Amino acid sequence: MAQHPVITPLPGTFYRKATPDSPNYVEAGAEVSADTVIGLIEVMKQFSELTAGVAGRLDAFLVEDGDPVEPGQVIATLEDA
Repeated sequence: MAQHPVITPLPGTFYRKATPDSPNYVEAGAEVSADTVIGLIEVMKQFSELTAGVAGRLDAFLVEDGDPVEPGQVIATLEDA
């Protein structure tokens, strides 16, 4: 199976859920479509959705909720469905 990286185009803070009390958008092992939101990138109180980009199974997150991220950083990996 091929692996696909999910890369952030923005610098900021990565969040796996919409609010502190919300459940995570997705968990490792979940089947996702290309437009499935896997997290948010927050830059100066503006939030941008980060989508899977390809259909498959979410293999792993490589950053933790609340971690700072840089453009081009791999956030998660996906395996072909």
